[in-house]
Amino acid sequence: MNDAPRAGGDHPAATAPTATAPAGVVPAKRWVYVIPVAAIMYMLAYLDRNNVSVVLPYMHGDLDLSNADKGLAGGIFFLGYVFLQIPAAVLAQRWSARKTVLILMVAWGLSAALSGLVQSRTQFYAARFVLGFFEGGVWPAVLILLASWFPLRERARANALWMACLPLSSVLMAPLSGWMLDHTSWRWVLVLQGVPPLLWAAVWWFAVADRPAEARWISRAEAGHLAREIAADEAAKPAAGGSYLAAVRQRSVLVLIGVYFFWITGFYGFSLWLPAVIKELTHDGSATEVGLLTAVPFTVALVVMIANAAWSDRTGRRRQAVAVPLGVGIVALLLGQVVDGALPRMLLLCLTAAAVYAPYGPFWAIPGQLLRFEVVAVAMGLINALGNLGGFAGPYLVGWLTDATGSSLTGFAVLAAFLAVAVVLATLGLRPGPARPGDGSQDVPVPTANPTSGSGS
Repeated sequence: MNDAPRAGGDHPAATAPTATAPAGVVPAKRWVYVIPVAAIMYMLAYLDRNNVSVVLPYMHGDLDLSNADKGLAGGIFFLGYVFLQIPAAVLAQRWSARKTVLILMVAWGLSAALSGLVQSRTQFYAARFVLGFFEGGVWPAVLILLASWFPLRERARANALWMACLPLSSVLMAPLSGWMLDHTSWRWVLVLQGVPPLLWAAVWWFAVADRPAEARWISRAEAGHLAREIAADEAAKPAAGGSYLAAVRQRSVLVLIGVYFFWITGFYGFSLWLPAVIKELTHDGSATEVGLLTAVPFTVALVVMIANAAWSDRTGRRRQAVAVPLGVGIVALLLGQVVDGALPRMLLLCLTAAAVYAPYGPFWAIPGQLLRFEVVAVAMGLINALGNLGGFAGPYLVGWLTDATGSSLTGFAVLAAFLAVAVVLATLGLRPGPARPGDGSQDVPVPTANPTSGSGS
């Protein structure tokens, strides 16, 4: 946890101890220390991003928002989210993921608290944009951190356990937000929920290290084991051509951007409007009731998300682990708009939530299999930046189409169409390539020596 400077572009294994682990023993303290601290950190980020979905149905005309305005308020976050993706990824890789996240954590906590003080619709949009701006760099920075701690054969599980904070945040915080709304105003909900990141920043600073060699709590045996595993992963990857541009122009990276955009359009279009749908199912129930029921689909999603990642690591079938759940989500999303009865619709909401969350771990394991450490930061930043523009498109489309048609059916049908495009791209674009034993890469394409092959350039 010291602050020793890192050489620009050095792989995190470069200065790790060389002690060996006992035969047959795989040290595992990293699962106990790194994952929980990172998960709680991002759970707080996701809370400050998504609490607006619980708040919006109960703003009672304070800012005179139409359904389209509410969709814009939910989606404009992702316009700000784009800007720091690549800069934060490069900072995390060349400087320090730990320090990069710390700075962003303080900035987004202050922004989230100040968003409760807005007095007009324009100010609300601006506050959401600024919140997205500061939160945008956190995701790629943490992915770089995890790449320094978890070899490829563990990467989907590590990603999924960290990303379990997404549904877990909704499981825990949707009921809390609902309860707070029943006892105070929406403004106080936003202000108070901006405080925890400021407190957790201290925990992050003392508990997290950029790489095993810098952590005080890790044994030399575990650090040495990780150094050898990650170095072997890097040596097995094709050369990146020494260029960020060459890496991101690879056909597989462009396909991943497309898959993520169309998936995230459906994902956030569903997630940010879920509380409003449940409020309708309960015939305008209390905020506490809506918050508790909103937690149910996310609980199901949490279990399925971890199980799918474990299956992906065990079998190496990354492509199927992304495409199959999204296909199930399309069916569930459409059926949910035509069936009658609160219980069947609630069951379909649970199935849809599980389907759109399940691909997270396997999807984010793919870039690390295709690209070397020195360029994967920029590739992941670009995938996340452009893909998350779908987070703007999805909520806004649902709100605008609901206003235009008087029904949510058209909006959710469009979301299903976006998910269908993601399934096609994942199925046809991420074709199987040559296997490398033990790294789970047999279901994704392995780039050839020409990193721009198939890019169309």
